Amino acid sequence: MKQTDTQKPDDRKPGLSCTLLLLVGSCLPILGAVLLAPLLPEMQKHFEQADHAEVLVPMVLTMPALMIGLIGPFAGSVADRFGRRRLLLWSLGLYSVVGTAPLWIDDLTFILMSRLGLGLAETGIITACTALIGDYFEGEARKKTLALQTVASSLSASLFFALGGMLGELGWRVPFWLYTVGFLMLPWAAAVVWEPLRDTATGAPEKDHKIARFPWLGHLPVFGLAWATGATMFVVAVQLGFLLDGIGIDSPKLIGLAIASSHLALFLGALTTRMTTRVAPGLMGVGGFTLMGAGLFMLSISQSYTQVVMAILINGYGIGLMIPTLASWALDGLSIEQRGRGSGGFMASFYLGEFMSPIVVFGVGAALSVGLTATISIIAEVCGVLAVLCCLQWALARRRRFSQAI
Repeated sequence: MKQTDTQKPDDRKPGLSCTLLLLVGSCLPILGAVLLAPLLPEMQKHFEQADHAEVLVPMVLTMPALMIGLIGPFAGSVADRFGRRRLLLWSLGLYSVVGTAPLWIDDLTFILMSRLGLGLAETGIITACTALIGDYFEGEARKKTLALQTVASSLSASLFFALGGMLGELGWRVPFWLYTVGFLMLPWAAAVVWEPLRDTATGAPEKDHKIARFPWLGHLPVFGLAWATGATMFVVAVQLGFLLDGIGIDSPKLIGLAIASSHLALFLGALTTRMTTRVAPGLMGVGGFTLMGAGLFMLSISQSYTQVVMAILINGYGIGLMIPTLASWALDGLSIEQRGRGSGGFMASFYLGEFMSPIVVFGVGAALSVGLTATISIIAEVCGVLAVLCCLQWALARRRRFSQAI
């Protein structure tokens, strides 16, 4: 890892406890999104007298993702200027304060404001954790740890979905107690996380770290691919119920099992990237987007539940390949003073893609005057185009390395 004039070399390596904390911390934004999904009907009933409750209650679920998408790059700048450890500790505290607010608040507007605060905390946590993985690990070890980050997130999604449903049986407010995990993690994080941005003279975290210029133009393609991956991932999550209803399947149980199969495939795809760390990211992009597109195309023409599940498995596996690949790609070639913005930019792009996915599906369908299945088929074709672009990037990068070798 390249050292700068303001950075003090640090030979410490993260132990199991530190690595585990970064992985658990990376799951906290998943808690915010998945935990509340089973609670929305009960919340809707509780606030049925509130103005526009039918619109505002679902936004309780999506507000944090929107915040991550909007302010991720700014959180990265904070991490680069003031340090990852400081950002992580403050964000964990804020996570519990605003996350548990609905336990005490009975006004829908103020609950939505607390969810905006939760999104702010989640942005700081995921940005700091991803940047610290980039700082603490190098090369193949970094790629493997980023793959584990995706594995942990996909497994936690299934766990939190079930946990939210079980706790929701006790009342729609009860699951919000789980947000106290931020307070519980604070002493753990304070004990095992150290600040990689250090002053050369004192060895202490720098008080006014001079922020290095970030190569935004060069990273725009990676951030664009991250946005496309997030948008494609939520096509299945949001539209699956409507697709199954179109072929005569309206069982919530079957819909839930199909979504669970998508998480399983994503998990397997992320595990695969741990065994392919030597494969160039552009080449991984070819495979990932090809599978994502193939899965969506199969989904658009499926006429049975079995065909739908097979399509979802293929699509989910491709997404599982892409998430850790893009996370590693976003950090490659960056100095330690730039990785916060690399991490924040990647997370912002991915979560903004998730948030905008329903808008994209509606917009494409409305612009071309086609139905849902035709719209998904068009998105599948776009994934094929992205696979071709990744292939071109890989070929150009290989040609550049060959020319430099000569």
